Amino acid sequence: MAMSTPIKERRTSADDVFDYLHEEIATMRLRPGDKISEADLAARFGISRQPVRDAFSRLATHDLLLIRPQRATEVKRFSKREIEKSRFVRTAIEREVLRRASEKCDAQGAARLDDSLKAQEQAIQKDDVELFGSLDYEFHKILCGIAGADYAFDVILTEKAKVDRLCILGLSKENNMPGLVEDHRNIAEAVKAHQPIKAIEHGMFHLSRLDETIERIAITNANYFDAPVP
Repeated sequence: MAMSTPIKERRTSADDVFDYLHEEIATMRLRPGDKISEADLAARFGISRQPVRDAFSRLATHDLLLIRPQRATEVKRFSKREIEKSRFVRTAIEREVLRRASEKCDAQGAARLDDSLKAQEQAIQKDDVELFGSLDYEFHKILCGIAGADYAFDVILTEKAKVDRLCILGLSKENNMPGLVEDHRNIAEAVKAHQPIKAIEHGMFHLSRLDETIERIAITNANYFDAPVP
């Protein structure tokens, strides 16, 4: 019986435009409210406008672009209501993940947490904000794995992505990385010691760090946020 060979998924021009814009928006090189030209991007990539429209549509689905008929497409501004909703969902998920991780953590899980913390320290030494952001994701993914709830990371990933631009802005402007690593270390130590109450306590403090950043950015860069609904 002949064995079939997996066919690699074919990339399209729309994929290239999507990846480029997603990176530009996620890293805050494109800021909330910035206008994006369909024609300019088509010329930049040497393609027709249709793939650009497709990429725009996908980014709008990810809540990163605002597409308005007959008006310029722009990078989506932050919504305080959506941020609050996202934080509520993530808090509930993280509590259960930390509880389960604290019960199930074994030597292998502890080693993975230690390796993650070392990598985060190295990112701080290099002052590499983007690398640290990736390692932050990885740390929470490891916790979900230890908890035996890999699927929980899918939810965390979705909710975290909604505030990541604020995280990047906060990290780059306020040098918050050392404090975040300290939070991660406290969480890891509690998980390794099978102390769910302490792990959850440290985890909730970790999530609350962004609150002050959000309020500060809302004051210093009010134009990054949607206008309040009257």
